[in-house]
Amino acid sequence: MSAFLEVYSRAARVTSLSALEHVDPFLAIAILVLGLAFGSFLNVCIYRLPLGLSVVSPRSACPHCKRPIAFYDNFPVVSWLVLRGRCRHCHSPISPRYMVVELLTGALFLGSYAYFGLTPAALKFCIFGFLLLGLIFTDAETKLLPDKLTIPGIALGLLLSLVVPVHDIASQFLPGVLSLPFSADIAAHLISFVDSLLGAAVGASFIYGAGAVYLRWRGTEGMGFGDVKLMAMIGTFVGMKLTIFTIFAASLAGSLFGLSAVLIVWMKRTRRFARRFPDMQAARRRAWQSAQMVYRHYQMPFGVFLGTMALLAFFLGNKVLNWYGGLW
Repeated sequence: MSAFLEVYSRAARVTSLSALEHVDPFLAIAILVLGLAFGSFLNVCIYRLPLGLSVVSPRSACPHCKRPIAFYDNFPVVSWLVLRGRCRHCHSPISPRYMVVELLTGALFLGSYAYFGLTPAALKFCIFGFLLLGLIFTDAETKLLPDKLTIPGIALGLLLSLVVPVHDIASQFLPGVLSLPFSADIAAHLISFVDSLLGAAVGASFIYGAGAVYLRWRGTEGMGFGDVKLMAMIGTFVGMKLTIFTIFAASLAGSLFGLSAVLIVWMKRTRRFARRFPDMQAARRRAWQSAQMVYRHYQMPFGVFLGTMALLAFFLGNKVLNWYGGLW
């Protein structure tokens, strides 16, 4: 048991450097540029994967005039700013989402390096962040979570758990219960793999169960299999505890978003119905019914909230759980 814990603590020191460690400015710039480039590729994935198109060929083109985009118009962030968000040829608007995704990916890569240093943990978070950003924006735009991101993500999460330890429930209890016929080093990586599997199983089962209950209760699908596979992917990267944290944080964020949306629609409809109803109370009541109807038929992209909370969980989840545990 003590040998196992020594191996785990050594791995944690190697893979979780403090954000206050020295950051090489030239390496940081190189990692930022690399992140911007990956963000540019991620934009291709976000646009093409829901359409079933290849992300490799043909080369990028304007979706309006179909003219291929020249290499000098394909520099991340810079090209969008130089062209002022419009196609060089047909002057059709280019969504600011392209620039936002590039900036966020670059920031995630840079933040991973600053937080973890040049370690396997930084690589793991770069991969995790890349996949989640792609899924968040794809779900926001199309209400789809492509298998070509989630399925490879599950495989990568499991493989990376053998390199970067997922210190979770199994790692805390199995070494004292089981006597594995391996060295402490090998046992630590295998139990980390078990933690990753448990995270995937709990995340997928919870979302699948919630979707089944909603289907029986409301008679309509609340969450699709895309959300199930997304949570399985998240679980492989963060383990069971942070998977549960992600689900509850996403549920809270989604609820707040839904309530805010209903209130905004209600206020707007109240002003509109006030012109048609002499009684203000009747206008408010009619506006509230209308707002509820709009929300009932609105398909919320829950993957956006799951992905966003998973990003926060990877960085801050354990600190939040430790703080919450300290309250008791």
